[in-house]
Amino acid sequence: MQTIERVYREEFGRVVASLTRRFGDIDVAEDAAGEALLVALERWPADGVPPNPGAWLTTTATRKAINRIRRESHRDTKHAAAVAIMDDTPHEPTGPVEDDRLRMVFTCCHPALAPEARVALTLRLLGGLTVAEIAQAFLVPETTMAQRITRAKKKIAGAGIPFRVPSAADLPDRVGAVLAVVYLVFNEGYLSTSEGTSTRDDLTTEAIRLGRILHALLPDDPEVSGLSR
Repeated sequence: MQTIERVYREEFGRVVASLTRRFGDIDVAEDAAGEALLVALERWPADGVPPNPGAWLTTTATRKAINRIRRESHRDTKHAAAVAIMDDTPHEPTGPVEDDRLRMVFTCCHPALAPEARVALTLRLLGGLTVAEIAQAFLVPETTMAQRITRAKKKIAGAGIPFRVPSAADLPDRVGAVLAVVYLVFNEGYLSTSEGTSTRDDLTTEAIRLGRILHALLPDDPEVSGLSR
């Protein structure tokens, strides 16, 4: 059980980001990732953890997402979309950085969202932090944080905010929130609020990785340079 939870926390952000790119819907991606975890909880204790658990979770979550699309609509266009999603051919590059999770950060840090909502939503989707953990980091009640995250996801869907790294002209409006997210992900990894552990190496490693990618994207930004060191 602990192994499954650890693997899921390490892979959650990657699975959600990958499915969001394929489906263009954060709710579908997050729900499918959760369903994949339930399948893992049923199968892995008996079958063992697969050699590549991240790929297993992504494949299972993709199938769950396609099934959800088919359940919600019987229109031919939805079926065609589901078939296209199963195509394993490489996707066209999206934005200046080919990194799903960095695109997720920039999507969640869109200026149309309130600053606190940007950070909270990214912490939820990127690091798989629970609503309770994020609420504790923000010093607000759990119900308040749950509502904040839900509103942010609805705003992204309603406004049609694209899942991509923005153009160079758009970066100044988002980089501050992105840096805050990377810092808080690192902080949660270094001083974890998760029950039963004081550190989460998966989060600190991911924060460092994202910081370095940001520095490659914005090498002349002093705040980005300071964070990536």
